[in-house]
Amino acid sequence: MALGLILALPLAGLALPDAATLSTQIEQTQSQLNATNSKKTELSGEVKDLGSRISGLQDEINGLSQQEASVQRRLDVRAAQLEKLRKELEQLKRRLAKLTVRYEKARTALADRLVERYKEDPPDAVTVVLESQGFNEFLERTAFMERLSDQDHDIVTRVSGLKDEVTADTERVGQIENRVHGIVQEITEQRDMLAAARSRKEEAQGQVADVRAGKKSALAETAKQSDHLQGQLDSLEADQAAVQGQLSGTAGTYDAGPIRQGSGQLIWPVNGPITSPFCETRAWEACHPGIDIGVSSGTPIRAAADGRVITAGPNGGYGNYTCIQHGGALSTCYAHQSSIGVSVGQEVHQGDVIGLTGCTGLCFGDHLHFETRINGSVTDPMAYL
Repeated sequence: MALGLILALPLAGLALPDAATLSTQIEQTQSQLNATNSKKTELSGEVKDLGSRISGLQDEINGLSQQEASVQRRLDVRAAQLEKLRKELEQLKRRLAKLTVRYEKARTALADRLVERYKEDPPDAVTVVLESQGFNEFLERTAFMERLSDQDHDIVTRVSGLKDEVTADTERVGQIENRVHGIVQEITEQRDMLAAARSRKEEAQGQVADVRAGKKSALAETAKQSDHLQGQLDSLEADQAAVQGQLSGTAGTYDAGPIRQGSGQLIWPVNGPITSPFCETRAWEACHPGIDIGVSSGTPIRAAADGRVITAGPNGGYGNYTCIQHGGALSTCYAHQSSIGVSVGQEVHQGDVIGLTGCTGLCFGDHLHFETRINGSVTDPMAYL
């Protein structure tokens, strides 16, 4: 007997964690975790969308780069053509220079011949010269041509032909120069336009990449916070499981006696005498809203019937307070607990341990305050026990 008392004493003074507080912390942590996970999902979607936008911009950049490469190839071809035209232009210029020299020599020879003919036949030569409005007209004078010898005719013909060649080559040189200038200007403008477009795309891509980096950083921080909250939640749930396990384990440690079944639909939550009846008048209340059952601190409290926990936590003068909603309008409540072993929303069965007795709130000694309510209004528990 002495040994049993020694083993029971530490358990009788055992201070269990407050399961109601744990339940509240679990709910708060779960709410924070849900919000964090929602933010993480949102950020993941934004990062994915930005990644798709970056990929799209990269495709556009690649397309512009390909166009630039195509234009550059065309420019290279035009550059080769330009080099060829420039060589041709240089040849034409050299040929034109030679033709000009030959032309000047022919004109000099023709002038000398005119002087000779003037000396041979002054009147006719002078007439031809005086009646001509210029050198070109002078060469075209039929009367003068008819008087020239075959040699003189060859000189005039050569001078006229060289003049035509010089004129044609000069025009061709101008055409080639204009053509080359137009080709180079067109391709250069197109290349510059594509390069500017690619530069704008790359700048936009860089800006999007910066935003994405910021979002990824926020996502990493959110994921870290989510992991931290999940760790907290796991720890709290482990503590809750330990408390509930300890509560369940204490059912056999304390002598709560056998489950006491009355004549009503409810079982007695604890096995002990009634120390205060229902609606007893007290100095601080006109009608005691339940019954007080005298038991020692730490006695397991059993659910009076199957139901769902609707209240579990501190509640003013009730101290640690639990209420269970049963079928229909009936609910039962348990006050002054030293520790609550259930959480709001939890389903319980008749006889399950839901907490331990104590003396929290407005209390002057260890006991269980037990209430029955119909649609929230207190009624005499003895009608159901």
